[in-house]
Amino acid sequence: MALKIRLARGGSKKRPYYRIVVADVNAPRDGRFIEKIGTYNPLLPKDSEDRVNIDVDRAKHWMSVGAKPTDRVLRFLDALGLEKREPRNNPNKAKPGKKRLEREAAEAEAATAAKEAAETEAEAAKEAAAAPAEEPAAEAPAEEAAS
Repeated sequence: MALKIRLARGGSKKRPYYRIVVADVNAPRDGRFIEKIGTYNPLLPKDSEDRVNIDVDRAKHWMSVGAKPTDRVLRFLDALGLEKREPRNNPNKAKPGKKRLEREAAEAEAATAAKEAAETEAEAAKEAAAAPAEEPAAEAPAEEAAS
């Protein structure tokens, strides 16, 4: 018999209240369970001590027997220091989409083209400024040689 430590919902509409129970995997969410080992009240503030109550000894017992906690219950157990949970990591989800990559590539090409154009204009301006200064110096020795 496969066991799960999971949440069973109680409370009225829009006022959730959960029992942390040990149940058979095939049992309905709010149906039959083997043992209630705690409670969870999401309406209380996160720093409240009464938000999550778990009987640590019973949780250890059921995990030693082979009960697997669900993701949410595993978070609670990790906060209590009973079982370590691996952080979820989906690096592909954070990657930008195809259109954004194309747009960034086009912007990068435009930026490099603008930079190159600015550099060529700066070089042309330097050559234009340097050319008149060199020409009179070249003409002066020719005039002296003619005299």
